[in-house]
Order: sequence, then structure tokens, then C-alpha cells
Amino acid sequence: MLFRTHLAITCFFILLLLPFVLHKIVFILIGILATYIPDIDTKNSKIGRKMIFRILQIFSTHRGFFHSFTFLILITIVFSMFIPVLALGFFVGYSSHLLSDSFTKEGIMPFYPWKKKSYGMLRTGGKIETGIFLGFVVADLFLVVRYVFGG
Repeated sequence: MLFRTHLAITCFFILLLLPFVLHKIVFILIGILATYIPDIDTKNSKIGRKMIFRILQIFSTHRGFFHSFTFLILITIVFSMFIPVLALGFFVGYSSHLLSDSFTKEGIMPFYPWKKKSYGMLRTGGKIETGIFLGFVVADLFLVVRYVFGG
């Protein structure tokens, strides 16, 4: 999926969980940052274009280890043990990216190194993805208005 769609989906889950989170600003920032991270393995992504991440791309393939729940669970456990305030935001942002990519034709290998793929019918950047993006933007706006006006 395109980054804008990942961001809209992640914001939806962040807004849904926000009332139950103690450190709201940290949760929002880490959740948004975490939705970028799975695409660190490709030079075509916003984060992967940074020179510092090119070394990782030599040792990984796009939608490999970094696009797996294996990586997500390992990092979430590390955060839970050492920096717990980051764990939920990271989990929400990262997992929403993985979940949405699992519906694309390219799919993901959810439990890397197990090679079994999870994939769907969505074409990245296609009309259906645009509809999904717009739907989540509307849902995000609804949740923001609801929080602002206390409904």
C-alpha cells in the first residue's frame, strides 16, 4: 500500500485506542513513526531513501524480515522490557502497516523466516486502495470531531 494509506489506517487505530492510553503524545508519535519502519527495506520508500538505511537493504529483501510479525513481536518485547511507554504505540503503528500490506497482491511473509505468504487482491496504488484511503480519512475525521466535541 501507499504510505498515505498506511498513515490513514494507523491514525484510525491510534484514535480508537487514544482514550485508553496514559501517555497520549508518546503513543501518537511512536505509532506514526512505527508505520514507516516496515518499508525501511526498500529504497523506494520515504524512510528507505535515507542513506543510513541503505546498509540494511543490502542484507534484506522488501517484504521480508522487516515486514513480518516475527520482527514486530521481537521489538515489541524489547520495548516492553526496557522502554514500556513505547511498546503499545510501536505495536499499533507497525502491526497496522503489516495487516494492511497483507491484503495486497504482493502480500507479506507474516512469520518470517517461514516462507508462507499472506496476500490479498488489492493492487498497490489502485482505485480500491484509493477508496480505502478515503474511507479511513473520513473515519479519522469523524473520530477527531467526536473527541473534540465530546460525542
